[in-house]
Amino acid sequence: MSSSPAALDGFLNPIESRLSCYGLTNSSPIPDSKIRSIVEFAIKNAPSAFNVQSARAVILLKADHEKLWDIADKHLKAAMPEPAYQALAPRVKMFRAAYGSVLWFEDQDALDALKEKNPAIQASVAEWSHHSSGMHQFIAWTAFELEGLGCNLQHYNFMPQFSAEVASEWKLPESWKLLSQLVFGTPTDGLKRSRERTYLPVEDRVKVFGEK
Repeated sequence: MSSSPAALDGFLNPIESRLSCYGLTNSSPIPDSKIRSIVEFAIKNAPSAFNVQSARAVILLKADHEKLWDIADKHLKAAMPEPAYQALAPRVKMFRAAYGSVLWFEDQDALDALKEKNPAIQASVAEWSHHSSGMHQFIAWTAFELEGLGCNLQHYNFMPQFSAEVASEWKLPESWKLLSQLVFGTPTDGLKRSRERTYLPVEDRVKVFGEK
């Protein structure tokens, strides 16, 4: 059964309009329970290789969210030369000013079990894991925007000390590997497009063979 044009547009339009939003406040247009239900929906319904279901998420709100970015600031200052830190510190302050963050993880124990069960695919499991995590993040990001939240995706886990302190602070399992941080809050510009996207020619990026 094919979907109606309206149903398809309802799915595709939010994907087209989604964008990174950095001007965020520490408020939310939806209750915390709705934020949780969106993340739970993504964890439950996004696909994963061999249905391994290795995605994990931690939602940090209000003071816990602020603590996350205090930790990021501390480790950024320790890891970067002073000029680089001074250039990046205002961005961390901007993330801290938002309402919350979703931390996205992959459970290494689940992935290792998949490798043991299927030795022939061991070399590809890590790559497939990242593919799946990206889909989880995108579902939540797009749903948040539909509910009036602005979002931006960060990767401060490039600092191992940051990831280690996050795991310690919130007492997370050792097997959870941090991949990204989705920052969200009420946009200061009401989700208005602050910049125009530019696109490379689609015809140069998509090839079709056998089209009728």
